[in-house]
Amino acid sequence: MPRPSVRFQAIGTHWVLDTDRELDLDDLGAVHDLIARFDATWSRFRGDSWVCRVAAAGPGEYDLPEDAEPMLAAYDAAALCTGGAISPLVGRALEDLGYDAGYRLRPVRDEDGNLASRPAPPWWQVRRSGGRIALDSPALIDVGAAGKGYLVDLVSGVLSERGVREYIVDAGGDIRVQGEPVRVALEDPSDPTRALGIVRIANEAIAGSAPNRRAWGPGLHHVLDARTGRPTDRVLSTWAIGPDALAADIAATALFFAHPDLVAARFGVQYVVLDADRRLRWSLGIDGEMFT
Repeated sequence: MPRPSVRFQAIGTHWVLDTDRELDLDDLGAVHDLIARFDATWSRFRGDSWVCRVAAAGPGEYDLPEDAEPMLAAYDAAALCTGGAISPLVGRALEDLGYDAGYRLRPVRDEDGNLASRPAPPWWQVRRSGGRIALDSPALIDVGAAGKGYLVDLVSGVLSERGVREYIVDAGGDIRVQGEPVRVALEDPSDPTRALGIVRIANEAIAGSAPNRRAWGPGLHHVLDARTGRPTDRVLSTWAIGPDALAADIAATALFFAHPDLVAARFGVQYVVLDADRRLRWSLGIDGEMFT
């Protein structure tokens, strides 16, 4: 028997909530209020958000949002296992590439026509203590490598608190499942009609990342190496399956820059990686089938 399903758009992506009971107006209001608060804090596409206000104010110390620490701790781990390739301080670099609040999609180039890259400040030099963050240089925070997964977890928490025992929360492919297993197809980034494999998810989460999801020109996409400010070209697509959507989301990005087994050990995930030469790699014991 089909379960009740709710669909809506938020934070620039499509959401689907499948639940073991129909969500009432109070349930939906709680979910939408949470998403709105998250967006008002972490979106770099709206000038009134916390991250944009911090960027405009410049170097200094700032009170962190209440929900910040789990996500920023995930960035700590990702920065360590990728040698600094992942950082939430890549916002200015993304703007230089044209992925800005106005969706300009025209990269800044030097006089020779080359991309004018802007490396991000090293994340491990940023100090956090007592709910505050100290920024020694101007920075625009972008949590695109972890934010959607973390928000999926927060929404899942709201559902659990309101008595929903089984659910699927899907935010544009970042999926958390509580209850019976579901089958998830792994889309070929070069052919959306073809699956590279199928995995089964139960009481865990899956997240995927692929440059083609947000690309606006040859070699221009959202998966940046923070050390150079330039898009990476080593990997075509990644997926991570983990205990929660935050771990899966940040691990899916880390898989572009670090050995998969290192990422798996750091975040407690299983992985599937499609390399630039279309070689498919996956964790031993993964619950699913790969089509090689």
